[in-house]
Amino acid sequence: MSRAISPSSARPFSLVRVCRLSGVPRATAQAHRALAQVPAELRPVRRRPGPVGACTDGELALAIRWEIAASPWHGEGYRKIWARLRFRGIRTGRDRVLRIMREQQLLSPQRAPDLVAKWLHDGTITTDTPDEMWGTDMTETITLDDGRAYVFINVDHCTGELIGVHAARHPNRWEALEPIRQGVREQFGKFMPGIAAGLKLRHDHGTQYMSHDFQAEIALLGIESSPSFVRQPEGNGIAERFIRTLKENLLWIEHFDTIEDLRLALQRFKNTYNQEWILERHGYLTPTQKRATLTPPLTLEIAA
Repeated sequence: MSRAISPSSARPFSLVRVCRLSGVPRATAQAHRALAQVPAELRPVRRRPGPVGACTDGELALAIRWEIAASPWHGEGYRKIWARLRFRGIRTGRDRVLRIMREQQLLSPQRAPDLVAKWLHDGTITTDTPDEMWGTDMTETITLDDGRAYVFINVDHCTGELIGVHAARHPNRWEALEPIRQGVREQFGKFMPGIAAGLKLRHDHGTQYMSHDFQAEIALLGIESSPSFVRQPEGNGIAERFIRTLKENLLWIEHFDTIEDLRLALQRFKNTYNQEWILERHGYLTPTQKRATLTPPLTLEIAA
């Protein structure tokens, strides 16, 4: 700025005036001007103030890498690495260990074990016919009087229908079975051993779904358990996507006094969703319309 020409006086601005108006000390301005004349390769390397410590940053990074490689555990944070360095006699600050591990991308999220390649989800989870695979999952919400409530759902992987829905105070295995029971009664007409043979049930590895009682009851009905891969929620994507729709259109916009009020609202939402929610993958048909196109109409035979 001090080298610019004033349009009124046709003379350069003085350094004193520039520094006074910008609030910068003249010594600082002179130091920056002198440093700008030094080639980049000859400029001094800036480092953090204070003592260097037991070793340089490069040596400390090597020691940290050695500790990570020697540890039998995955996911240890910088504080445990700092403690292990102290066990070896390398005494340095925790903040410095954190800074170096962040710069070297050595923090625990980057050191998570890779998933097995054969588990990668590279296919499709939709089916061609109804009642071939159902997907179930759980979410939660809050009621004004009863507090936290848990919502269990069951969705058909072909039509996208909401087969069953239930709200409960406790997220246990018995409550998780209720949407499955609703679907069996509605789609197969009755509830008896082996009635749903050939049907698969997709679920995650929640304790409710992996419990002995849950697995035993669906096996009694003839349903085959089909758990999704660990840490791959897309394997249960049909149920996951429906839960997003449920939250955006009911749970996040309405208030419920009791769990019973929530349960009744879920039943109303089930009917509205199946009758009016259109899906692009079905050519913008509703789940009920899609099932009608895939299910042959019943014909009555009249005896001659």
